[in-house]
Amino acid sequence: MTTADPVAHDATETARVALVEQVGQGAVGEHAGESSEGPEGSGVVTHSFACVQTGYRGWVWQVTTVLLPDQSAPTIDEIVMLPGPDAITAPTWVPWRDRIQPGDLSPGDLLPADEDDPRLVPTYLVGEKPEEWERPVVDELGLGRSRVLSLEGRALAAQRWYDGEAGPDVPLAQSAPGRCVGCGFLVRLAGPLALTFGVCANEYANDDGRVVALDHGCGAHSEAQLRKKQLPPPLPDHVFDTLSRDDFEEF
Repeated sequence: MTTADPVAHDATETARVALVEQVGQGAVGEHAGESSEGPEGSGVVTHSFACVQTGYRGWVWQVTTVLLPDQSAPTIDEIVMLPGPDAITAPTWVPWRDRIQPGDLSPGDLLPADEDDPRLVPTYLVGEKPEEWERPVVDELGLGRSRVLSLEGRALAAQRWYDGEAGPDVPLAQSAPGRCVGCGFLVRLAGPLALTFGVCANEYANDDGRVVALDHGCGAHSEAQLRKKQLPPPLPDHVFDTLSRDDFEEF
């Protein structure tokens, strides 16, 4: 910190008066210190005052005064309010696209993919429309898809699924009697992802209708069998009624 002109350091009252004129007496608290700005002897000093305005706990008023060489009293340069170390401030702004999480979309919400989304490539680049001249015709007639998953997009999806709740490392899969690859309720996918994933079609399974890894598993496996100790206890032996009509007549 540099040492400012002594006269400038005595400008606390001048700074307070200017601040009160701008924000009102009720918003200005005690003098909280001062600091010199610029080179030594420049006459530029910033005075800090506590902010007692409702809703701004921990914030600080700062009034910068300037004493020019040909002046006998300092003048006001600027008045600002800044957050102190204990101030309540808003969190760092994050764009909406970066804030949205899976499951946040409601009916009517739109989340368009960027034109340069690395997860997508134009269909003609992957062989579905090999001729460039066909693209305008296909788009105009509404046939096919303009873009499909890129290699990067497919790899990201596969890794996300494999690491998620439908992967092999979750407790449900670890305790399963068998893997999905051997389950009769597994519906096979087509394409490269079929080597690692399928779709569960067991209405009683947790993953019904969802993509599952082939080495995932659950207790609803088609070939699951109860162990002997898990079987319900056997029913007692039948008891045959030995009463006859003659026994009823005695009553």
